[in-house]
Amino acid sequence: MMRTIFLLSLLFALSNASVQDFCVANLKRAETPAGYPCIRPIHVKATDFVFSGLGTPGNTTNIINAAVTPAFAAQFPGLNGLGLSTARLDLAPKGVIPMHTHPGASEVLYVLSGSITAGFVSSANAVYVQTLKPGQVMIFPQGLLHFQINAGKSSAAAVVTFNSANPGLQILDFALFANSLPTELVVGTTFLDATTVKKLKGVLGGTG
Repeated sequence: MMRTIFLLSLLFALSNASVQDFCVANLKRAETPAGYPCIRPIHVKATDFVFSGLGTPGNTTNIINAAVTPAFAAQFPGLNGLGLSTARLDLAPKGVIPMHTHPGASEVLYVLSGSITAGFVSSANAVYVQTLKPGQVMIFPQGLLHFQINAGKSSAAAVVTFNSANPGLQILDFALFANSLPTELVVGTTFLDATTVKKLKGVLGGTG
């Protein structure tokens, strides 16, 4: 009898437990490592779960002839707390997303248009490269160096999705040369000569 009462009490407690289905970002509050605070459910609208920005090509007039349009919690409040984020890539002819890494997430790339050569380097220095066409998907494991290059003569576009709200980003060239690390240390740790290092620092805005 006591066991039956206990089970009924447990079921009643579970049925009345508060389940938080989502946490739409309160962009008026500061972001924390766990994401943004939630707005009150009474203020949540259907439009909080819709983002239209990926339908517009980004501006590729820059040094890499490419653009990234993010849809993270700051742009897409409905993603907050779900462990997801996404973005659009636009690559003009000769466009490139330079060798980079996402310390906090794996990445899935889906080609929308054009032709994109993409690849990554494993921790064993094995290289995996593939030229992708529209409709094809490639995955880049968390933390590994990877890149995307326009492989055609016309513009290319893709959508990328991450399994983290904050995948992080570190571009290899900028990590080495767009900072104040002294030239002699860069030379000593990369086997590049001082003239090359100083030139790259000048191009990327580094000092030291």
